[in-house]
Amino acid sequence: MIEGKPSATAFRAACRRAAHQLVDRPLILEDPLALPIIGGDRGSAIARDELSRADSPGGTALRLFLAARSRYAEDRLALAVSRGVRAAVVLGAGLDTFAYRNPFAAEGLVVFEVDHPATQAWKKKQLATTGIKVPEGVTFVPVDFAVDRLDEKLAAAGLDPAAPAFFSWLGVVPYLTLDAIVSTLTVIASRPGASEVVFDYAEPPGKLEKLQRLAFETLAGRVAQLGEPFVSYFTPADIARRLADLGFTGVETFSGPELGARYLAAPSALDRAGVGHVVAARRG
Repeated sequence: MIEGKPSATAFRAACRRAAHQLVDRPLILEDPLALPIIGGDRGSAIARDELSRADSPGGTALRLFLAARSRYAEDRLALAVSRGVRAAVVLGAGLDTFAYRNPFAAEGLVVFEVDHPATQAWKKKQLATTGIKVPEGVTFVPVDFAVDRLDEKLAAAGLDPAAPAFFSWLGVVPYLTLDAIVSTLTVIASRPGASEVVFDYAEPPGKLEKLQRLAFETLAGRVAQLGEPFVSYFTPADIARRLADLGFTGVETFSGPELGARYLAAPSALDRAGVGHVVAARRG
């Protein structure tokens, strides 16, 4: 990120989620706030611009992967709520809209949105400008991971350290150092039993076929130009080992094609998202 500026990649991800609502059928993720939050008429124009690149190498697959990872996280959260979890933490929330369409509010689910102060201030402005109401059960937690401790910030914001929580951590891990990733997972691992995390990561691109590699290199170059380069890569075996070492159990992981099979009955739809994986891991 550029110091003092909101995350540019968070904005691009939001544009792709909005574009998904316009062009893809069937929808993987139904999000009626995806277009409004990026700016009304301006948001529609931005989403259309995203659609103009829909046929670029990997463009469609990337858009579907972003929708699928959010859908998967929300599906896992629904299961957590059924087990009695009543707190959700969205790490690196960007312009994610779950907190403002929370289907479990009546059951007492509260949402803590964690993000860099500059990005969170920008989101609050977007919410106010577009007229999206912030429900009572939403708490904003500004965190500068370079200087702040996540566990202390969450406790100060009102997250009960003795109660289980669900953590959604999407579109963040590839941009972090290994130390920052392990530090965050350690905080989550210290939570009480039944706590869970869902996050995505990227495999080393060397394994990709030619078209997949071209799509990935295009994306990597784009985010680097935005000042937010990819930093960390993992193999599934490495992720499984690190999670086990931290005490996580019940690890479930999906590649892009596997998400395509799960939500579209079409693995090939996400073939070019083969470098991306989504994983869920529970405590206890």
